Amino acid sequence: MIDRMNEAVIKALLETMPGEISVIDHNDEVIGWNKHATRLFHRPMDSMGINFRSCHPKSSLAKVEQIVEEMKSGKRDSARFWIDLPLGPNQEKHKVLIEFFALRDQDKKYLGCLEHTMDVQYIRDLEGEKRLLSE
Repeated sequence: MIDRMNEAVIKALLETMPGEISVIDHNDEVIGWNKHATRLFHRPMDSMGINFRSCHPKSSLAKVEQIVEEMKSGKRDSARFWIDLPLGPNQEKHKVLIEFFALRDQDKKYLGCLEHTMDVQYIRDLEGEKRLLSE
């Protein structure tokens, strides 16, 4: 329940979470994102308030449009896919997970869409186990 969270806590939560998010409203306009300076997929400040179609590469746009339309119609609530993306100084390929989630109110009315992106390579590289507070 978030009723007791103030704006500062919500902003801190969004900036602290391990993935990056972008949010569009029910009119397909970009209304926010987190991790501005460190994003894998940078969002220019002038993309605020514009149609999401202007923010996606043409190579994936048709699929993203299909996902959003299926969310609006109620046919879909989420979509998940992953890509190999060259990252870091050596441009090593990292597995990047990209997820879309429909945002709905209590009555299941479509409010918009959340895109969550996360470099999950460190998870794929985990071996054995590490106990709480162990080094």
